Amino acid sequence: MSEMKRCNEWQPVFLMVAIDFALAIANVLLKKVVDKGMNHLVLITYRTSISAVFLAPMAYFWERKTRPKLTSGILCHLFLSAMLGATLTQYFFLLGIQHTSVTFSCAFINMVPVITFIMALPFGLETVDIRSKSGCAKVLGTIVCVGGAMILTLYKGMPLTNLSDSRETGTIHTTNQESWLNPNNKTERWTIGTIALVAGSLVWSSWFLVQARISKRYPCQYSSTTVMCFFGTIQSALLSLVMNRKISVWVLKGKMEILTVLYAGIVGSGLCFVGMSWCVKKRGPLFTAAFSPLIQIIVAMFDFSILHEQLHLGSVLGSILVIVGLYILLWGKSKEAKACVAKQVQEAEDHDEEDQASSVLA
Repeated sequence: MSEMKRCNEWQPVFLMVAIDFALAIANVLLKKVVDKGMNHLVLITYRTSISAVFLAPMAYFWERKTRPKLTSGILCHLFLSAMLGATLTQYFFLLGIQHTSVTFSCAFINMVPVITFIMALPFGLETVDIRSKSGCAKVLGTIVCVGGAMILTLYKGMPLTNLSDSRETGTIHTTNQESWLNPNNKTERWTIGTIALVAGSLVWSSWFLVQARISKRYPCQYSSTTVMCFFGTIQSALLSLVMNRKISVWVLKGKMEILTVLYAGIVGSGLCFVGMSWCVKKRGPLFTAAFSPLIQIIVAMFDFSILHEQLHLGSVLGSILVIVGLYILLWGKSKEAKACVAKQVQEAEDHDEEDQASSVLA
C-alpha cells in the first residue's frame, strides 16, 4: 500500500515532466515551420480548429450534467477570451519565436505569472502584505523577475557558443503581408521579436484576468476551452483573409507543416491542457506553474542540437533571474495559501467552540 501511495504521489510529477517535454517539442516544430514561411494566422486557425474538434467530445460527455446555460454575457466573455488567449497571444509569440529563438521566447513565457500578478493588483484579485514573509517574497520575486526581463530585453551580450547563426547566411522566407516585419538587419529582427514577445506576455496575462471572471460564471473548463478555440478559429481565419486573400497560404506544404498543426492542436493544446487540468486538480495551480521553467531547459537542448541557435550571455543571465524570481513568487504564494487555509481552519474551530458553549448555556 505504501508503494502504491508513493506512486500516486509521484504521478503528477512524471506527468508534468512529460507535458513540458511535449510542449518543448511543439515550440521547436512551430519554430521550424514559421522560419520556412508558414503564415502565422493560418497556423493558428488550423491549431485552434483541431483543438476544438479534439476537446468537444470531452466537453460534451464529461460536463453535460453540470454545464450551465450559455448566456450572451458569457459568450461575449468567451469571445474576448479567444481574442486574447488564442488569437493575439499565439500570433505575437509566433512572431517572437520567428525573429529570436525558442529559448529566448520561453523566458518570456516564464514571466507570465509575474506579469499577471502585477496586473491583478489594481483589480484587487491579488493582495500584498509587506509585513508577512509571503508578501515580501511576492514583492522580491516580482522585482527579480522584472530585472531579468529588462536584461533579456535590453542586453543581448556576447555569444557563448561557436554555432553559426543560420539567419546570417540563410534566406528569410516571408509572406507578402509580413514582409515589413522581416528586415534584413539581425539586430532589428531581434528587436521586433522582443517587442512581439513583450506584447504577447501582456496579452496572455490579460487573458488570465478575463479567465478568472469566466471561471466563476461558467465553471466548465472543457466546454469553455472548446468554445474559446472555436471563436479563436473564426477570428484568426477572418484576420488571415483580411491580411492575405491568397488561397495558396492555406495549403499545407509538406509533411512538416501537417505534422506541426496536428501535433500542436491535439497534443500541444488538447492532451497537454487535459493533463495540466488534472495536475491542478490533484496538486494545485502553484505546483503546475512551478514546472514551467523546465520547458525552457528542454527547449534550450533542442535549440542548440536541432535548430543550431546561438546562446548569448544576456539570454542566460536574464533567464536565470526570471526563473529565480518566478520561484520566489511561487514560494510566497504557497506560504500565503497555507496561511489562509490555517486561518480558515482556526475560524471554523472557534465557531464550533462558540456553538458548543451556547448549547451548554442553553
